[in-house]
Amino acid sequence: MTAAEARGARTAVLRALTDLLIAAHSGQTLRVAVDGPDAAGKTILADEVARRLAERGRPVIRASIDAFHHPVSVRRRRGSLSPEGYFFDAFDYDALRRLLLDPLGPSGNRLYRPAAFDFRIDAAVDEPARLAAPDAVLLLDGVFLLREELSACWDLSVFLQISPAESLRRALHRDIELFGSPGAVRDRYLARYLPGQSIYFLHAAPQEHADILIDNESPDAPRILRWPGAATHADLPSTHSSHRTS
Repeated sequence: MTAAEARGARTAVLRALTDLLIAAHSGQTLRVAVDGPDAAGKTILADEVARRLAERGRPVIRASIDAFHHPVSVRRRRGSLSPEGYFFDAFDYDALRRLLLDPLGPSGNRLYRPAAFDFRIDAAVDEPARLAAPDAVLLLDGVFLLREELSACWDLSVFLQISPAESLRRALHRDIELFGSPGAVRDRYLARYLPGQSIYFLHAAPQEHADILIDNESPDAPRILRWPGAATHADLPSTHSSHRTS
């Protein structure tokens, strides 16, 4: 695939997602999960779609699961490299629902808070509530979003699929400052994050249940693998990725 074809593929995916969300105008907040393994490109994709929605006049709420961590005493209680600790203890789903997802749901009052905890300083965040526009789109990115505790909270779910090897490769570029060295990044991913994702796949099978499944192994040329209402591959939104050769 040429560079121009790759850019066209990404643009097509972003345009299709934006068009889908623009069309989903039900008079209430649309809660969208952007899920996937660590370093899958969730934040970048959600930011790009949010910008496109805003350019077309749709109110957007951007949030991340990273603003709903548990304190370090909770999320590391099984050990700092425990994959079970990552899946079961890392995030405060009660706070996520109480402060963000439920207020934006069908029975909510639209008064939401986009953050509860700053994991970098291990301290709670106390922000005033904000009032969502009736037709706002919530784009929440993060890991483990299609787990049982949250499965009923989404009006639409997106899963970005990448391999464990690609997750680690990207982390070795992205997370050195956070963890201090390439060795520390490698140790944490191999011991905690990648096995934690395996636990998630076993418990929740997110690739099977997401409304939209995107192969993001090559982020410049993503491929749509599942789309709402598409019965066959021919029904998927068109992208230039169909020109790829094996």
